[in-house]
Amino acid sequence: MTVVRELFASQPLVALFITIALGYFVGKFRVQKFVLGGIAGTLLVGVVIGQIGINIDSGIKAIFFALFIYAVGFQGGPQFFHALNRRSLNQPVSAFVMCAVGLLCVLGAAWMFDLDRGMAAGLAAGGLTQSAIIGTAGDAIGKLGLSADLTKIMQTNVAVGYAVCYIFGSLGPIIMVTWFFPTIMKWDIRAEAIKLAQQMSGGHAELDPGQFNAIRSVVTRFYAIDAQGRAAGKTVLEINELITDAAIEAVLRDGSPIQFDDTTRLQVGNLLAVTGRVGTMASASDLFGAEVAAPAGFQPVEENREIILTNRALSGRTIADIHDHASVETRHGVFLTEVKRMGLGLPLLGKLEVKSGDELHFVGSPKDLDRVQAKIGYKISAAAVTDFVFFGIGMAIGILIGMIEFRLWGVPVSIGSGGGCLLSGLLFGWLRSVHPNFAALPLGASNFLRDFGLAVFVGIVGITAGPQALVAIKQSGLTLLFLGVAVTLVPQIVTFFFSYYVLGIRNPIEALACVAGGRSANPAFAALLEKAGNATPVVSFTVTYAVANVFLTLWGPIIVGIITKNATP
Repeated sequence: MTVVRELFASQPLVALFITIALGYFVGKFRVQKFVLGGIAGTLLVGVVIGQIGINIDSGIKAIFFALFIYAVGFQGGPQFFHALNRRSLNQPVSAFVMCAVGLLCVLGAAWMFDLDRGMAAGLAAGGLTQSAIIGTAGDAIGKLGLSADLTKIMQTNVAVGYAVCYIFGSLGPIIMVTWFFPTIMKWDIRAEAIKLAQQMSGGHAELDPGQFNAIRSVVTRFYAIDAQGRAAGKTVLEINELITDAAIEAVLRDGSPIQFDDTTRLQVGNLLAVTGRVGTMASASDLFGAEVAAPAGFQPVEENREIILTNRALSGRTIADIHDHASVETRHGVFLTEVKRMGLGLPLLGKLEVKSGDELHFVGSPKDLDRVQAKIGYKISAAAVTDFVFFGIGMAIGILIGMIEFRLWGVPVSIGSGGGCLLSGLLFGWLRSVHPNFAALPLGASNFLRDFGLAVFVGIVGITAGPQALVAIKQSGLTLLFLGVAVTLVPQIVTFFFSYYVLGIRNPIEALACVAGGRSANPAFAALLEKAGNATPVVSFTVTYAVANVFLTLWGPIIVGIITKNATP
């Protein structure tokens, strides 16, 4: 033990990375449907390792939290600003009501049970399962001008409140979304999800990592034109107009491919390579003739391409509307296979509205994809390298915003560098969605900044809080636990019925997804997806999740500013 203590004292970063490794290992353990998660696991392991007494430069914690919160804002920026400009604001309003009721519950609990600023912020972080509050509240506490010892105690209390309240804070929304609300409303989640998918003309099941749909929606087949078929003598464009969701990709004469365009006339004996959706291909033999095997050595090239939607004329329109109004010359040979928003796959349904910043996945020949891409946006590979010019500017602006101080009911409040970087990230994420030549931050890079930044930050918080954490848990643990239950449940109940009866969110799947998103509750959303069996909850979740992430994060300095009680040294 002495050797470990000396090692950690001389090389505190070793302790930090061991904390992260063990924390994520502990976080993988599953009890029924509940998984603790890597962040909560890292905090708990950090508290244990921190009992040794390890000093880590607080500047490291500040840097990594700023990186984490900027990435969160950057990823949610397009959806957040779109939510604020929706024709129908019921879902964003639902998310804000959830956040506001949660804040009121925390303030009420702090007033009734005389909680200090740190403990109240920890109650919010754990009961509302918003890890970012740990950083924004701790940052605000550090700017109060208190003694170093008192500041450390209250920042420790933030971590303690989070640790005590997090487990039920994470489990509670799962219970409410998958059992309580469906039971009292007499909803069958799976049946309602199927019904919603049918209303939107489709739907698909969510698959586990490593799994894939064995049924291909787009295939390439070969046909030999015979005298009985209707294709002989027609141009390629005329054929493409007849087979709506398929297109001629190659024309072979005497076994060799020829150069062709829309005006090329097809002849008896021509061999055609036709790519299209399976349902369309079933009737192709009536038009062309018999299906034949692919010629030896001939290999038509298709490409999977991911395109970010930036064309404002398309934003807000349904897939079916765009398909029906696009000319055959524009859309032939290009097939939409998936739509993602904020990294989540959306149900590929006719009535799905696409939004600026959505990730559209297409299959087609490179030349056809180039034609369509020019009308939609830009391919993701075009932003495969981080634009460090705008990244540096964005981080600097965020830190400067965090220095601004304002008064709330006469109380000085500053959102700190965490809140500032969140707002800056939102702005630059939106900027990238509308001007794709600027502020590139690839999804893989932003995911790494988000996940690793939070892991390092929480690990340092746990290690630093270790010596005082156990004392605080013994003093307030049981009280905090019950207060956490109330803060977890009350906002969900109030918001669900407010959304249902006042905001008119009556569809069961949308109503439940709004609860999960408004709570920024990823475990509850995952459980809802499993119950639904398709992706219909994703659309409502992404809207409310983006709004909730912003306001819940900002509650940290608000709580610290409104509550005036400090911890007892």
